[in-house]
Amino acid sequence: MSSDADKSVVRDYSYTQNRELSWLRFNRRVLEEAADQSVPLMERLKFISIFTSNLDEFFMVRVGSLFDLSTMSPDEIDNKCNLTPGQQLERIYEVIPELVELKDQLFATVSRQLEQLDICDLSRVEPKADERKFIGQYFKAKILPILSPQIVDSHHPFPHLANKALYVAALLVDKKENQSLGLIPVPDALPPFITLPDHPTHFIRMEDILLSHASSLFGSYRVVSCCVISVTRNADISYDEEKFDDTDSDFRNRMSKLLKKRSHLAIVRLEIGGTAEGDFLKLLKRRIAVEDHQIYFDRAPLNLKYVYALERALPQEMVKPIQFEPYVPRWPEDLDPKKSMIEQIRKRDRMLFFPFDKVDPFLHLLSEAAEREDVVSIKITIYRLASSSKIAHVLCRAAENGKEVTVLMELRARFDEANNISWSRLLEDAGCRVIYGVEDFKCHSKICLITLREGEQLHYITQIGTGNYNEKTNTQYTDLSLMTAAEDIGTDGTVFFQNMLVGNLEGAYDQLLVAPVGIKKNLLRYIDREIAKGHDGYICIKANSMTEREVIDKLAEASCAGVQIQLILRGICCLRPGIPGKTENIHVTSIVGRYLEHARIYCFGRGADARLFIASADLMTRNLNRRVEIACPVRDPELCQMLLTILHTELADNVKASSLQPDGTYFRKHSATSHVDSQEYFMETSLHKPEPPEPEAPPAPPESGGLLGGLRRLFRRKP
Repeated sequence: MSSDADKSVVRDYSYTQNRELSWLRFNRRVLEEAADQSVPLMERLKFISIFTSNLDEFFMVRVGSLFDLSTMSPDEIDNKCNLTPGQQLERIYEVIPELVELKDQLFATVSRQLEQLDICDLSRVEPKADERKFIGQYFKAKILPILSPQIVDSHHPFPHLANKALYVAALLVDKKENQSLGLIPVPDALPPFITLPDHPTHFIRMEDILLSHASSLFGSYRVVSCCVISVTRNADISYDEEKFDDTDSDFRNRMSKLLKKRSHLAIVRLEIGGTAEGDFLKLLKRRIAVEDHQIYFDRAPLNLKYVYALERALPQEMVKPIQFEPYVPRWPEDLDPKKSMIEQIRKRDRMLFFPFDKVDPFLHLLSEAAEREDVVSIKITIYRLASSSKIAHVLCRAAENGKEVTVLMELRARFDEANNISWSRLLEDAGCRVIYGVEDFKCHSKICLITLREGEQLHYITQIGTGNYNEKTNTQYTDLSLMTAAEDIGTDGTVFFQNMLVGNLEGAYDQLLVAPVGIKKNLLRYIDREIAKGHDGYICIKANSMTEREVIDKLAEASCAGVQIQLILRGICCLRPGIPGKTENIHVTSIVGRYLEHARIYCFGRGADARLFIASADLMTRNLNRRVEIACPVRDPELCQMLLTILHTELADNVKASSLQPDGTYFRKHSATSHVDSQEYFMETSLHKPEPPEPEAPPAPPESGGLLGGLRRLFRRKP
């Protein structure tokens, strides 16, 4: 949102757009993967589930924050779309029904195709007699004893509805024809579905079992109508503005209290599965306190997270043909798993490209550091960890071995707070020094600094990444991990951790760019560098999203100067390209595929003049102004070529890539002469050159065509 300092600025809104509508278009592209016939059927169902969970979080966070702003600052104007919070909410509520309808259609289509394989949701397909008998017996034995039906009337207060929990709601009538509302919470203790013992590919969801038995659960009341409901609550806790008790000095305890508060924030959406009309709908609206535009009727399940459990429960011989073929990440050819990682990194810089490379080389590096006598300390920033984190266990082992281990743990990683609190306690118990960063600024940096002592000299191994230290997401997200023995970067790493310990956000660095002070000003400086070249200037930036107005305006200025600009932005893009006289030299590509595009690469210039960085920061206001982020230069020629190959291959993608149009819509790139799926290419082709043989060995023969030759062959390949 615009600050007080911005109010006197005259904005040009001709080439910018609302971030929320841009995000909804991104989520539509996720949903469109469920319509792609080339995607295996079970994966299409999972894309619908991903779309749904994305939309849930959008309501909890973005709609929730706009809901708060519309109350606290109703006249605040957004600096990209010139709309107030209330006007933005109106636009959002106008767009979403179409997305819900598309989701319902795709769910029905995918479900019908699964039924042809005898994978049947008995909520959609009439159960056979023996199946109805089993479901009835299961209900009486396993479900009924733990149900808690509630009646809401003048004598019974309306209960708290938990965020995203499922309830069966019923319109009840007593003997005097008085209407009441009945609620049956779907117990968390029950599985989301059950499969039929004689038909393991037939299943029924728990809420539908309750729905079919609702008429028997309210005693003398008659059930006139019933449906499944779920409310979405504002879950956007404003950490910076929370007024904590002055006597509570433990930040971890304060975060625990905030988590308890989240479940009681305002309702921003009511979802209804089934039919609720007339008096029933009026009763729900009045009791839940929502407006018409906040109510969504769904024909698909209200909670699709069960899809992953279903995938595991079904017979594997049936599931395997409708899944992506398993992909096993490779060990990079330029690293020897039998040799010291530290010594190999000292030889030259190394880079991992997830999920196509294994995370194991980094784990080997940490494990080696935990055991080597010359390693004196390990310092690391942590934003998100896997629930069973190998990295955390290695850090604990290092501390137990007497190494000084410092962990800058970010407790405010949205929806991972509880997991991070648990890990912080375990790390402290093992002897690690755990700090929680700078107040009011989330630490989103990804840096690990290993310090070695040789005599009187200190040396460093520094790892800097674009993604979290999370072995699970390392197999699902595309990310980069640089490992270097460069002394100047290691020295900067030392200064960074010293600054974090004392809360200094304005420290000076030689090589690293560190937000909130250093990244944006250097981005603007490097863009100015390209502007000075005019038509010879070139910028290519890959990130998740772009919302920062200063960067947008500077890129527009560069476009007007003739600089060619390629942006690879998976999600939000508040800049509209192709506007004559404004952004006509800017092109925006978005890739949505099997893996979540997550790496950040900044490239300024071409050829020998190019300056390349990898970063933790997107081009968003929060990342550049209100977070601690790191961008690191990549200087090794082979690694620079690796980054350029990633960028050029993604720009050539004409299978999973879409191009942003001047009106803010997207269209899928396609070609009649080539078939370039960038993620497929990276799965098939390593970007690592094998290490040359030892001096005494004969030289290895060159690879036929080399990497660029392989790219050319790929781009000529027909579908």
